[in-house]
Amino acid sequence: MRYEFWVGLRYTRAKRRNHFISFISLISMFGIGLGVAALIVVLSVMNGFQKELRTRILGVVSHVQISGVGGEVANWQQIADIAAQNPHVLAAAPYVQAQGMLALDQQVRGTMVRGILPDVEDKVADFAKHMKIGKLDDLAAGEFNIVLGMELARALNVGIGDKVTLIAPQGLVTPAAVLPRLKQFKVTGLFEVGMFEFDSGLALINMQDAQRLYRMDDRVSGVRLKVDDLFAAPRIARELLSRLDADVYASDWTKSHANFFRAVQIEKNMMFLILLLIVAVAAFNIVSTLVMAVTDKQADIAILRTLGASPGSIMQVFIVQGAMIGSIGLLVGIAGGVALALNIETVVPFIEHLFGIQFLAKDVYYITELPSDLQLSDVAVIAIISFALTLVATLYPSWRASRVNPAEALRYE
Repeated sequence: MRYEFWVGLRYTRAKRRNHFISFISLISMFGIGLGVAALIVVLSVMNGFQKELRTRILGVVSHVQISGVGGEVANWQQIADIAAQNPHVLAAAPYVQAQGMLALDQQVRGTMVRGILPDVEDKVADFAKHMKIGKLDDLAAGEFNIVLGMELARALNVGIGDKVTLIAPQGLVTPAAVLPRLKQFKVTGLFEVGMFEFDSGLALINMQDAQRLYRMDDRVSGVRLKVDDLFAAPRIARELLSRLDADVYASDWTKSHANFFRAVQIEKNMMFLILLLIVAVAAFNIVSTLVMAVTDKQADIAILRTLGASPGSIMQVFIVQGAMIGSIGLLVGIAGGVALALNIETVVPFIEHLFGIQFLAKDVYYITELPSDLQLSDVAVIAIISFALTLVATLYPSWRASRVNPAEALRYE
């Protein structure tokens, strides 16, 4: 290796006459390590929240949804058969979806009513995993049973076995007036997805009961699909749409709840920029460290110059010194951040127990544990940007070292 590397490495390890320089170097290493670790942990937690949110939404919403332009589809079995020919489609299930009102005594709540076939619905959604009481198989055709979200059941003050009245907006035309269609349903199950939108505004009934209530005969609202790669859902939806009739359209989960994921992604990007400032401040502490080191080593620089070292070589010596300081802090930060991100589900409960606090209260948040999803791509980006900031911080002190005049530096030696 060139001598510049060895001289820079020696300056990093050597005991300086000015111990304050060593202290500033340690502070710089600690700051870079702390900033990098914080970035890794925060981004991992944000990834975990994003993954948890996606899991909860896809527990209710299908990956791809094929619906009729007029709100109804007559040949749903043909659509399901065409979709099944795509190798990426794992399952298909028809559904009927309409608005309604649930009433019990003096309590009335608007809700989204979804008619399903219990034996195939579990193949495209995860309702079975979120059932708190009862099961989907209780939604037998002709028995007019209903499964409610937990928050909706609390609002209506109903429990298992109670009967609620479902009011459909399609009315009966009589000489006197237009009367709403009413039907009593027996509550046989409760589910809790963990998303207030669904827990407070979704009711499940059998698809045939929904067709009878909303006068749809054999028609349905659409077909829900599950695919093998949820991130490929937009492409698969476009492929299916090209093979289907013009009176249907296809949408995917990224469109139906785009605001949720856009908000999480924006928050993740902003947290990345804010925490990157911590790394930047720590990295630019290297500037003060190297400036003091250049002042302390002026005699050494002058001797190297008289021995034939070029200004570029002097710059490389101090760039190596600053890069070593930054690299050590970076490695410590990556090791600490990765270790904490992988064990955050153990560390956080320990801190909560130690100080008697709770970060996510059960009566406020559905997610009571901090989720973590460590991604190597995030670690790589953080490492590259942090090291680049370290190198940028070394440029000005190194340039000042290369401008040292040997005669002036050795005048009073």
